Amino acid sequence: MEIFGRSRRRLAFAYALIMCIFLAVIIFVVHVAMNWSMFSEQAQELSDAANGVAEVQVMYLQNPTETVDENRYYKSANDRLFFYIFTEDKQLIRFERASFRIEQFILDVIESWNIPEGKVEVFRHSNETGRLTTVMMTSKKIINDNTVQTLYVGKDVTALYSGLQKATYAQIFLGFIALLIASAIGYFMAGRTLVPIKEAYDKQKQFAADASHELRTPLAVAMASAELLLADPSIKDPFLRQVLEDLKSEVKKMTNLVSDLLMVARSDNNALKVKIQRIDLTEVLKQVIRTMSPIAEKKNIRLTGKNFRRMFIMADEQRIKQLTIILVDNAIKYTPEGGAIMVRLEDSDSAHAIFSVIDNGVGIAPENLDKVFERFYRVDKARSREMGGNGLGLSIANEIIKIHDGKISVESKFGEGTKFTVELKVNLTK
Repeated sequence: MEIFGRSRRRLAFAYALIMCIFLAVIIFVVHVAMNWSMFSEQAQELSDAANGVAEVQVMYLQNPTETVDENRYYKSANDRLFFYIFTEDKQLIRFERASFRIEQFILDVIESWNIPEGKVEVFRHSNETGRLTTVMMTSKKIINDNTVQTLYVGKDVTALYSGLQKATYAQIFLGFIALLIASAIGYFMAGRTLVPIKEAYDKQKQFAADASHELRTPLAVAMASAELLLADPSIKDPFLRQVLEDLKSEVKKMTNLVSDLLMVARSDNNALKVKIQRIDLTEVLKQVIRTMSPIAEKKNIRLTGKNFRRMFIMADEQRIKQLTIILVDNAIKYTPEGGAIMVRLEDSDSAHAIFSVIDNGVGIAPENLDKVFERFYRVDKARSREMGGNGLGLSIANEIIKIHDGKISVESKFGEGTKFTVELKVNLTK
């Protein structure tokens, strides 16, 4: 059944959505953790290198003629480290040059440097070919007697950040593959989960169909017996006649409920038969108005038609008539005395026929609009019982629309009225 197909897809989608969020969070957390770990390690290395270079420079300043082994404090052979030392008047006095590709960029960064001493920052630069370079840099003051110099130490970490980016892309790809697999498993497991529910639902449908079918005969006998007794002139006691009238009324309600249940059961089992033929929709609407007018007049409700014109469609005449009666009857039930109901044929294109049933009744609250087509749903259960409603009318109307491949929608303002709009295809192939 379509209801279980939709439920299975929704369960699979919900599971996939949860997995997607979970994987996205995991990938984000891993990326942030890797980035933090890499940054922390490289920042510590830069700080150590800055301290080493500063120590060597202080030794140079204190002992200009002494030879100092710089390798004890600073190594740059394989780690792409570089440094530049400037005096207070921006004179470069010592350096370990960066790559010629990025040196001008490094010097530009140093010229505009306004970062606190000791803080490590990441800078990115794209050259003319679009190649991105990433460097980390920090600064340190070198103070000796009255001499103040500034040391800038950096490292080309392009390869590290590129590796981090590739690792993240790999995680996203693997996460996508995992999501597809998880979605397939979720869809399979949702199907397995719904099997016992579907079996129970099928048994319930079959029971409803069998019970409805079996109840029709005894109800018909009870109705005939009540009518026969009411026609008996020997029964003159007003109390007994009232009891028979009440019995007849209740049997009629039960008969309607059984008929509705049987139709719902047949629609669930795809056993609802339709006879598609060319019909005049306007004539059907006029017949419904004539049929329902006496019922509306009992409540002093004005039932009218508007914008009627010849409109031929391919449909089952009895089902369309039943659909319209349900909508009009529903409007009569919830329209107070002295109100008005209009059945209107709307403007439509050559492929569709559209009509509306509009009332100025009690209306439907916004939170209930999406539930009105559910089976046995009644906005006001107490009033629905008083009016003879069983909560199946609009559900049956929706089923009729489905077998005609049409659409039905509802618009309403609480306390002002309701409008049901039906859209049917002019040419329907069944």
